[in-house]
Amino acid sequence: MSYYQYSSSSYYRPSFLGGFKFFPPVIKALLISNVAIFFLSSFFGLFKINGLPLSMVIDAIFPLYPLGDGFQFWQLFTYMFMHGGLMHLLFNMFALWMFGMELENTWGSRKFLFYYLICGLGAGLSNLFIGPLFSAGGPTVGASGAIYGVLIAFGIMYPDRPIFIYFLLPIRARYFVLLYILIEIYAGVTGTPDGVAHFAHLGGAAVGLVYLMLEQRGLSFNRLFTGKKLKYVNGGKEYEYANSDRWNVSDAKYFDSHDEGDRFNQERVDEILDKISQNGYQSLTEEEKKILFEASKKLN
Repeated sequence: MSYYQYSSSSYYRPSFLGGFKFFPPVIKALLISNVAIFFLSSFFGLFKINGLPLSMVIDAIFPLYPLGDGFQFWQLFTYMFMHGGLMHLLFNMFALWMFGMELENTWGSRKFLFYYLICGLGAGLSNLFIGPLFSAGGPTVGASGAIYGVLIAFGIMYPDRPIFIYFLLPIRARYFVLLYILIEIYAGVTGTPDGVAHFAHLGGAAVGLVYLMLEQRGLSFNRLFTGKKLKYVNGGKEYEYANSDRWNVSDAKYFDSHDEGDRFNQERVDEILDKISQNGYQSLTEEEKKILFEASKKLN
């Protein structure tokens, strides 16, 4: 672990894998909750209530049922945590960890959780309204719809990242994602009788794609939950910045460190580092970037 140190204060600086977590908080919570729910439902399903197997009660309440055939609004959330078998669970959780780990480390936990849930919700709605147009509906379970949203985000953010099919054949992420989407479109339109909710997968991917496109144009839904634009005052001037784009980082302009007009000020550096911690590097003004640059040069 390495640090930037200014006088008596220490600030964490990620070094090689120092700021990267293999099990970030939301991924860890989703893995634990999905596995726990699967085994708990399997265990309690062995018991009976008034002669009725509890497994039948669980299967009647939590999966996502078609409209008019047992549908309840909470099922749009609960179905994401139910799985049809151990292999279904393991495959989904491995894909969630494999593709979601880096996204959460890059975006932050709150944004990743919001994105995951909205993709899962979109997958459920797609399965309710579009799926029945191509095949007979039935109860749907699994996190696959939300994971397809994660997959599409991974392919967009890291298009050239190699993915090894069967751990042997390398393929770039962009082509891997495109291949999976084309397979899902074909299987969904032709109505293959494989018992897979293809339009839930496509719905999760479509919602994820729309979300990322809107965010690229500055219309992120995440801002509704991360707060309004904030203001701060510096030298009599008022600046405004949004506190949701903390990962949108651009390079600071170069300044001559020998400029005698700007002196190293410890308290000012501390304020700037606190601001980065709370709102991201992008929220800094050019003056603040200059101060931080000069401070780092003095440490070398």
